[in-house]
Amino acid sequence: MFYYVLKYVVLGPLLRVLFRPRIEGLENIPEEGAAIVAGNHLSFSDHFLMPAILKRRITFLAKAEYFTGPGIKGRLTAFFFRSAGQIPVDRSGKDAGQAAIREGLGVLGKGELLGIYPEGTRSHDGRLYKGKVGVAVMAITAQVPVIPCAMVGTFEIQPPGQVVPKIKRVTIRFGEPLDFSRYAGMENQKAAIRAVTDEIMYAILGLSGQEYVDEYAAKVKAAEQEAAPPKKFRGLRR
Repeated sequence: MFYYVLKYVVLGPLLRVLFRPRIEGLENIPEEGAAIVAGNHLSFSDHFLMPAILKRRITFLAKAEYFTGPGIKGRLTAFFFRSAGQIPVDRSGKDAGQAAIREGLGVLGKGELLGIYPEGTRSHDGRLYKGKVGVAVMAITAQVPVIPCAMVGTFEIQPPGQVVPKIKRVTIRFGEPLDFSRYAGMENQKAAIRAVTDEIMYAILGLSGQEYVDEYAAKVKAAEQEAAPPKKFRGLRR
């Protein structure tokens, strides 16, 4: 219930007025039945803008940290994500990927829309990074179409570290559904799920026009942080 209050009464109308999103390819979202919407992830604002413009409810797999933050801000964030029907996924540990796949398949099994960011994390520099194969495993296992989506302009309005987004128009593009029925029964074959994932990322790239990096975003970000010079500690002056 709270999901629809946010979408149609509180948050949805406000986002449409502030960011005036251009929406392209909305007809590619099926009116009913299970499907995966796979998009690039440039900004925290992505969590709100895409669901706000879709006619159907969409459930995202959200990182568990959004549900466990400390203090009032953490509790409010957790309340919002739970009320909006988002599913927490623990991304730590060797079984994290399997847990996310189980949760995603549960959503698809109900005939619903599942939203996922194949990069696994927000882009820290606006580029598109190599996709993780969980999206392919779910698409093949559930035998559902994948609709590629590109958020354009959200990195500029709210890059990582910026709390309040800039008021600027954004574009949301949906591509034609991708059919992977030819891979039926191959969800455990590494070559197959890598091929499916790369096809999805290529479709997103065609919609977004980003620069592509054939490495995982988390790995590149960690390497850049490690190579960065240490911050100097400024002691108290006497």
